[in-house]
Amino acid sequence: MEERTESTAPGPLVLGIETSCDETAAAVLEAGRHVRSSVVSSQVDLHARFGGVVPELAGRAHVELLVPVVDEALAVAGLTATGRPAPVDAVAATSGPGLVGSLLVGLSGAKALALAWDVPFVAVNHLEAHLFAPLLEAPDLAYPLVVLLVSGGHTLLIEMRAPGRYRLLGQTLDDAAGEAYDKVARYLGLGYPGGPAIDRIAGQGDPTSFSFPRALLDDDGLDFSFSGLKTAVVRAVERRPDAATADVAAAFQAAVVDVLVAKAARAMSRVNAAGLCLAGGVAANSALRRRVTELSAELGVAAHLPSAAMCTDNAAMVASAGWWRLVHDGPSPLSTGADPNLALPLAG
Repeated sequence: MEERTESTAPGPLVLGIETSCDETAAAVLEAGRHVRSSVVSSQVDLHARFGGVVPELAGRAHVELLVPVVDEALAVAGLTATGRPAPVDAVAATSGPGLVGSLLVGLSGAKALALAWDVPFVAVNHLEAHLFAPLLEAPDLAYPLVVLLVSGGHTLLIEMRAPGRYRLLGQTLDDAAGEAYDKVARYLGLGYPGGPAIDRIAGQGDPTSFSFPRALLDDDGLDFSFSGLKTAVVRAVERRPDAATADVAAAFQAAVVDVLVAKAARAMSRVNAAGLCLAGGVAANSALRRRVTELSAELGVAAHLPSAAMCTDNAAMVASAGWWRLVHDGPSPLSTGADPNLALPLAG
């Protein structure tokens, strides 16, 4: 388990719980911003042998891990489950999108704790939680922002005018960028998770060794498409089976990053944004971070690159989004169910 703790000023406490996919996470935040603890138990080793997440195994692992992860988050934060009379002022949990079996574990646990402690329960949209991750490390962001949210399940361009005020600018029409990374890595025999594996080996390869397609790059829209790129990689390797894996990985990554950055640049010009922000697991990719930093410098705007801990799924961002939603919308009903296809809440 990875954990992080910081000393902070007094304020209301929120326990966040995240179980949308293959990480069991819990965190305690003060005042919606200050991280008292953040504990993440990864299932990477469990799923690596299968080359991807097995939903049933993920759900079972969450059942086993949720209680010890929550206990550790409370302990690191200097709290106990029997304190105060309630150790926290609210409990927030991801309700979607994600794997329905995994979501149900975290939701059920959060509702049970909220009932036992007689505190509000808040259902949190996982995509919105990713938008709150940068606020934990840079709370004084200038708006509007263009957020490039890139993960295994989503590739979105979002205009963020303020917390809770989002406009969808573009999205993938098929595979998410992270999904393409995983599929290509599996095909190349690089293992799971594919993103870090390709990022590591791509640094040793020649990105010009293959000319892979940049789908939708020349149209005027802000949507993405990566399924054809995955197929192009397969066809290229079939034609050149002796090609170095590092070269294939480097050329593939260059194609993905070129499209992501070009679309982000187009979105920046249309929004007249004050900053460009990365979010989601693929935000940890070194090539993407470098290109976004260069683009922001060219445009004369701020680049907001979350730390590795805030890129991947974690409960600190869930607690932050949950506290904001509780203050602005009130608690969620305990009848709230898991929604594997939950969309980002859009509002002007």
